[in-house]
Amino acid sequence: MEQLYAFLPYVLLIVVFYFLLIRPQQKREKETQKMRSNVKEGDEILTIGGIYGKILNIKDDVLTIEVGADKVKLKIAKWAVGKVITEE
Repeated sequence: MEQLYAFLPYVLLIVVFYFLLIRPQQKREKETQKMRSNVKEGDEILTIGGIYGKILNIKDDVLTIEVGADKVKLKIAKWAVGKVITEE
């Protein structure tokens, strides 16, 4: 019985780490994956590299975006989308 009490703090520490660190991270990752899978042509996005652009074409996991006043076209990976900019 004393051995059980000796391991109890470790078990509680693991449970606390799960609910405070691991679970919220998994939830954020799931939301990010959902956002990236729901992007569509015409959306304004911000890449993880800090580039703002408008999606012109989506083919598999590659996006063609248009950036700047000169309308330069860039191809980026879908995982590089950091945020969808919504104009409200």
